[in-house]
Amino acid sequence: MAAFEYTSLDTNGKEITGILEADTARQVRQILRDKGQIVLDVATVQGEQTTSLRGGRIKPAELAVVTRQLATLLEAGSPLEEALQMTAQQTDNKGVNRVISAVRSKVMEGHSLADSFRTFPNSFPPLFLATIEAGEKSGHLDAILSRLADYTESRYEMQQKAATAMYYPIALIVIAIAIVSGLLAYVVPKVVNVFKDMDQELPALTKIVLNISDLVTNYGLYILVIIVVSLMINKKLLTYPEWRYKYDRFLLRVPLIKGLIRGNNTSSFARTLSILFSSGVPILDALTISAQVIQNAPMKQAVEEATVKVREGGAIAKALEQSGYFPPMAVYMIASGENSGKLGEMLERVAQQQERETDSTLARLLALFEPILIVVMGIMVLLIVLAILLPIFELPQMLDN
Repeated sequence: MAAFEYTSLDTNGKEITGILEADTARQVRQILRDKGQIVLDVATVQGEQTTSLRGGRIKPAELAVVTRQLATLLEAGSPLEEALQMTAQQTDNKGVNRVISAVRSKVMEGHSLADSFRTFPNSFPPLFLATIEAGEKSGHLDAILSRLADYTESRYEMQQKAATAMYYPIALIVIAIAIVSGLLAYVVPKVVNVFKDMDQELPALTKIVLNISDLVTNYGLYILVIIVVSLMINKKLLTYPEWRYKYDRFLLRVPLIKGLIRGNNTSSFARTLSILFSSGVPILDALTISAQVIQNAPMKQAVEEATVKVREGGAIAKALEQSGYFPPMAVYMIASGENSGKLGEMLERVAQQQERETDSTLARLLALFEPILIVVMGIMVLLIVLAILLPIFELPQMLDN
């Protein structure tokens, strides 16, 4: 069957766009007429277009907006097909419009909403699909979509907060490197070379700075290329599971950084598991899906091993504790939730507590980073200035000799 993109008018005169799979364009027109729609245009979607549409990816910000709009419309009593249509019409992004329109088309063909979303696996993550499927089965799709919208927006805000927090230190580092490199490559040689022509012994500090200056001047470009190539090689190596596992395990041993990694991944895992469990997704399926949101390989493997132990009758908290990767407070709270029968509520509290700790730790690190970088930068500039001034201080002695 081929894919066809169509434009039509419904019984109320509203324009509808979507994608249908059929043998011929004529069959698409007949399907639309049977639904009481007036067909305006039917065009074949080429193979590469279909692949692009299905393989495309809705950005987190757009997914958050789409989820919130669907939740709001369904809570207001709008039929699912109408809610999908209005959501598609309200977006300015053509890619998102086509995806939602295609989802609506499949829903109108009789498919469930979850199965319709599964047509676009790169646009909708497993958590999204499993939660919606549970909502359809329970008959509370509007409430579950609302909670999923809260989660999607919260996760997007966390990603934005982390990205924004890194802009300032990265800018400071780049500026510091540029200033020091400029001094070493242009200022130091021109000033100090005057004294080298006198055939006099230069101070040790001046010699060291001159050697570094020569290194930067003669091999700076090569050094930059080596650094860039090394980063590219490392990025490529991280695509291999064994290398990624070793790298992530190393990060879990680095002071300060390990706390941020453990806290961030634990909060993502706990919040995802909380939503899935509270939505009625079986615990084993919920654990399997929750493991996929964990970015650190050893922690992800720990959850996968915990899933096996839970399947054998073990407790979640006990299985996570044995890995040693999850914060003790988080494990204790999960155990408390299992014992009290309030696992979903305690998982939500774990997520909130870990997010607060992560934000606090990140704020402290950033507060320390600026003065430390300023001090380091000051020391480096001071050494360069001293390397220039020392020969000037010794100039009278050089002239006497």
